[in-house]
Amino acid sequence: MQHAQFQQRLRDFRASMQLAAQDAALIFSSDNLRYLFNYTGEAAYGVVTADALYLITDYRFVEQAEQECINEQMSANVICRDRDKQSLGAAIAVLLHQHRVHRVWFEAAQVTVSIWQDISQDLSFCVLTPAPAVIEQQRKTKDAWEIAQIQAAAQIADQALAAIMPQMRLGVREADLALELDYQMQKRGSAGVSFTTILGFGARSALPHCLPSDRELQAGDLVVLDFGAVVNGYRSDMTRSFVAGKATPQQRAMFDTVYAAQQAAMATLQAGVAAVDVNAASSAVLQASPFAEFAGPGLGHGVGIKLHEQPFISPVCREHLGWHYVVTIEPGIYIPSYGGIRIEDDVLITDDGYQLLTHAPKEFELSI
Repeated sequence: MQHAQFQQRLRDFRASMQLAAQDAALIFSSDNLRYLFNYTGEAAYGVVTADALYLITDYRFVEQAEQECINEQMSANVICRDRDKQSLGAAIAVLLHQHRVHRVWFEAAQVTVSIWQDISQDLSFCVLTPAPAVIEQQRKTKDAWEIAQIQAAAQIADQALAAIMPQMRLGVREADLALELDYQMQKRGSAGVSFTTILGFGARSALPHCLPSDRELQAGDLVVLDFGAVVNGYRSDMTRSFVAGKATPQQRAMFDTVYAAQQAAMATLQAGVAAVDVNAASSAVLQASPFAEFAGPGLGHGVGIKLHEQPFISPVCREHLGWHYVVTIEPGIYIPSYGGIRIEDDVLITDDGYQLLTHAPKEFELSI
């Protein structure tokens, strides 16, 4: 890990704090703790001041925290709290008093009401303000190390799909095929899976987030397979669609329409393009097709530490895609009681276009 990346992230976050006249920030999100502190464990809370960094945890994770958060470039102060003798609010108050803190951001969406009520009682000497999505905004732009992790995850997913293709035969169960895919990803170095693998045969392929069942693959079935790997906390996300045997004219038309919609969206991609325009390019193809009423309304999302990150590419997203954003492009058609088609790839936004990160073939008809 290039720990210098954490220094830059902290500099950027502290600059946002200073601009908003905040003396400190309380970090509750596990994803943001990973992003700012390099901490991958549980039961931890971060405190960021203008000149110090604290991670509060307990005896179960203190050694892990010291290994991950203390190094030559980034030195966090790891606090081991005795949960039986000191409340979380009291532990935070000690640090804020030490730094004479008055104005404090906190991640309102990342803490329960009951925990916050307990904490806020001990922090009555501070002005507590819900923090805007500053870290989430920073996370949209991936640095070189982050891109390398997503690329590695995407490569694992590509290889795992290739490994299970011989098993995609008539009679195979959704659950068995999904389990084998998960195994092949983890065998190749994935830390678990990016999300619960989505797999649907036949009419079940029309369920956008279909969980694998005992359904067996039958001749003529449409197949939707959506999955991803994880490397150093960073995720990939890819969907491929198939038909078991020779496609009917309608199945072929569905696939060709979705493929054309994806290509139309990708043709618009470059730093500075409005997300709504990317969505519109895909939507124009879908809406001009016989399947307009069955088209999914959204096109994609950011991907990184979380599977679904900002920005969300949709008809209402006015944001412009920035340099080194990593997003999915995933148009789909879902016909109830018949079946669905979705094609999804991860792409890195560049100055003059995009770089494809997922490379599995988009072959539609399975020879079975």
